[in-house]
Amino acid sequence: MSKTIVLTGAGGVLCSTLAKALAKQGHNIAVLDLRKEAAEKVADAITKNGGNAIGVESNVLDKTSLISSKKLVNDAFGKVDILVNGAGGNHPSGTTSNPFLAPEDLHNNTDTLKTFFDLDPKGIEFTFNLNFLGTLIPTQVFAEDMVGRDGCSVLNISSMNAFTPLTKIPAYSGAKAAVSNFTQWLAVHFSKVGIRVNALAPGFFLTDQNRSLLTHADGSLTPRGQQIIDQTPMGRYGEPEDLVGTTLWLCSDASKFVTGIVVPIDGGFAAYSGV
Repeated sequence: MSKTIVLTGAGGVLCSTLAKALAKQGHNIAVLDLRKEAAEKVADAITKNGGNAIGVESNVLDKTSLISSKKLVNDAFGKVDILVNGAGGNHPSGTTSNPFLAPEDLHNNTDTLKTFFDLDPKGIEFTFNLNFLGTLIPTQVFAEDMVGRDGCSVLNISSMNAFTPLTKIPAYSGAKAAVSNFTQWLAVHFSKVGIRVNALAPGFFLTDQNRSLLTHADGSLTPRGQQIIDQTPMGRYGEPEDLVGTTLWLCSDASKFVTGIVVPIDGGFAAYSGV
């Protein structure tokens, strides 16, 4: 049975792949992204492949923008059945330069070194807002269509950082932990009105946001990139298609008694102690 599925942040690498995979199942797809051209590009690719999709410019931190987007989706496809909250990201000013604080760092006056004490609250606020509020606010807007209807669900995008925080990125790790916690809270809150709520927790996938941090221009790994691969038993980065199977399961009636879970998709990263 065809459903109407909204995906935020779907102009990016990971969620555009999910949008295309869901479209192949016969669903109506609303591709939402802050970048209008990116949203329309993904939607056009879906329609050229025989699917039904619209691209919508939308700001996940602006409720007015989301309400306008919802009207466009409702006019095109009817009520929303599934929401995939894919918008998220990090900010450089919420990131430390080094994984560990050394005493001499406190006496380093160079602009290039950023310790915990130099983190910009504005950058941290941006990261928390984008990841947490960027999940909560779209759910407020789109999940209202789902109340009391069969087969409806919300799928959030958390991260393996939510389980064990990575070095250097405290804001992003904390924000994704909030998304995981919110997923569980919302699953309980929505349990009496027929809306399931779950989340994916991707491990390490190369995206437009992290590619320059993990790989050199020639494709070889940076030291941090190599450290990640060494900690991943399957010995590679995830590919966007690796998220598809779990997404299709959680968005279908095959998981109709599953709610409140966060599924790691990480190549064994969380299971490996490093020894």
